[in-house]
Amino acid sequence: MTGATPWTIPSVRSSLEARKISAREMTADFYARIEKRNPELNAYLTLCPERAYAQADRIDALLSRGESLPPLAGVPVAIKDVISTRGVRTTCGSRILENYFPPYDASAVERLERAGAVLLGKTNCDEFAMGSSNENSAYGPVRNPLAPERVPGGSSGGSAAAVAAGLAVAALGTDTGGSIRQPGALCGIPAMMPSYGRVSRYGLIAFASSLDRIGPLATSVRDAAAVLRAIAGRDPNDSTSAGAPVPDYQAEIEKPVKGLRIGIPQEYFAEGMDPAVRKRVEAGIGLLRSLGCQPVELRMPHTDYAIATYYIIATAEASSNLARYDGVRYGLRVPGTTLLDMYRKTRGRGFGPEVKRRIMLGTYALSAGYYDAYYLKGQKVRALIARDFRDAFSRVDAIVTPTSPVPAFRLGERTADPLQMYLADIYTVTGSLAGVPGISVPCGKTPEGLPVGLQILAPLFGEARVLQLAYAFEKAGGSNV
Repeated sequence: MTGATPWTIPSVRSSLEARKISAREMTADFYARIEKRNPELNAYLTLCPERAYAQADRIDALLSRGESLPPLAGVPVAIKDVISTRGVRTTCGSRILENYFPPYDASAVERLERAGAVLLGKTNCDEFAMGSSNENSAYGPVRNPLAPERVPGGSSGGSAAAVAAGLAVAALGTDTGGSIRQPGALCGIPAMMPSYGRVSRYGLIAFASSLDRIGPLATSVRDAAAVLRAIAGRDPNDSTSAGAPVPDYQAEIEKPVKGLRIGIPQEYFAEGMDPAVRKRVEAGIGLLRSLGCQPVELRMPHTDYAIATYYIIATAEASSNLARYDGVRYGLRVPGTTLLDMYRKTRGRGFGPEVKRRIMLGTYALSAGYYDAYYLKGQKVRALIARDFRDAFSRVDAIVTPTSPVPAFRLGERTADPLQMYLADIYTVTGSLAGVPGISVPCGKTPEGLPVGLQILAPLFGEARVLQLAYAFEKAGGSNV
């Protein structure tokens, strides 16, 4: 946290119940913080005070009547701007949706508010969640609150920066190839990607439908567990959401970790990792060993193909999903002399360079004569990467790796080299392709004072194991290793 009081979900609840502060006063305090800090950070794109104060008043009314409070009562939260919010502008960081006001709430937003959370506003992100630095937003980059000349990570950079700066107690982000975990690592906060299907995608504006997931960023692992519990579970509006029972994550994290086998894959400690990151992650593994965990060396041989595989599958799905932005039904429309001219002008003006790049890559991968060579082959390699994870989890309870190969880099440092930017996701895209859950938890800092993230991955629907290890690591002082 930087300067502001580090509110947590339990401290919000205890303060409300003790009448030390009202939900309305807390909401007002967070809006004052946002007013002071957001002009520098650019973390929020849209605020919704009318909605926030109405929810705060509902919580205060429950208190005044002496009724029990819902689990997230009065907790100020931020929502990434690719998640639909009824009547609240939702831009996806793009000019093409600059004036889009969804007619409904995403299921995750609905569940958060049902649990008592107060929705402050929508956070900045890379356009359509396509990026690793939050520099692809049409509304300007987000700055890292710990080092304002550096990136916060992407694409959920606004959500990570808002939580790290104390401008929200928790936030929702989305993760397609690392977009929750990597900004969590670069901003020094816990950030969780659930299993594919654990949280409903209804209302999430799609980038790559077989990869996109909604998950929490928070000030503590316990808070991340509380938010995940609130939003997880089967949703009839999303055919890909799973019916697997949702455990009580807050109870599960208390279980001891002694005796758990943690896999250390050799492929994640190869060339290209910043030496300071390697040192901190190795110290983190040492801390887990001291807690009684048993490190096991692993080989995950298809890891080297993950970046290429991800950028074929994700761009192919993006090219299909983004075809709907044509100026006909909603969003930006630039008039043209013919229908084709209107399509061309609308998409040309509405989309930024990175989105255009990915649409072209994906369209090429799906085109006649290239489908088998690229997209089909990518899906086959994806199956091999998933098999690597299944084989690994037959030997270990969890896998531990770095989250990002480098700490937060300077704004503008990688924008001219898309490949270097893509390589920032090298340790996160594998879990995305395999569908498994993962978390980034703070793991010390570099000599320059920049946060390092430790990634913990577990088998499908093994969120409880991920959170259990992350909580033990956090409690043992992992953020200071």
